[in-house]
Amino acid sequence: MPRDLIPAERRNRILELLRAQGSVRVSTLGELLGVTEVTIRRDLERLERQGLLERTHGGAIHSHRMRLEPLYTEKHLRHQAEKQAIGAVAASLVEDGDTLLINSGSTTLQIFRHLAGKDVRIITSNMGVTLDAASLGLDIMLTGGTYREQSNSLVGPMAILTLQQVYGSKCFIGVDGISPKYGLTTPILRESEVARTMIERTRGEVIVVADHSKFGVVSNYLTAHLDKVDRIITDAGFNEDYRKDLEAIGIEITIATMPLPSS
Repeated sequence: MPRDLIPAERRNRILELLRAQGSVRVSTLGELLGVTEVTIRRDLERLERQGLLERTHGGAIHSHRMRLEPLYTEKHLRHQAEKQAIGAVAASLVEDGDTLLINSGSTTLQIFRHLAGKDVRIITSNMGVTLDAASLGLDIMLTGGTYREQSNSLVGPMAILTLQQVYGSKCFIGVDGISPKYGLTTPILRESEVARTMIERTRGEVIVVADHSKFGVVSNYLTAHLDKVDRIITDAGFNEDYRKDLEAIGIEITIATMPLPSS
């Protein structure tokens, strides 16, 4: 690695490494680029101001901007095994007598499928559950509201009004993006309003369910800052560089492991 890169070239190289690896350490960058750690920290600070990365304890993480919402059918096909494992772990935290608030998403849908037969009440905006409701034996109430085909969910004033009449003992929130700096975000304002109201109406644990691809993603609308979250359930692809920052604000990280394939 050349040791006489001009600052702009050095910062471009940092971004290339971030895109390739997802995260980098200050000490590693200093060795690779032949400059002091003080210089690297200044570079990272400047790149963070430009919204190109997020600094962490000892390094930085790539920041990805989501401006457009992917189709629900597309999201459903991504990381299916990881989402199933996350759903199983989330369901294991549910106790008989709980009132659950659950928003839209392909990951939250997996929670329903692991709750079959439990004595719980569920208030949800997730229309995906209607296909499974008859076989699950659950007490499910839809929020009502305007149907969004893009997310297969219910949104709008009627959904918010329903949620304002109830309290949840736990809520499970699916997200499009998680960022230590920017919080939970989504590209759709009406989706963020429903999820935020669920969080506000929960008197127990607020649990985010998200596969590893959601970390470092930042979108247009804030659902909630991370100090509102008690636990994040994710999969083994989770980048451990996030852990220290998340645990520092009191979030418990739970890793859902996938079962080994049968021989």
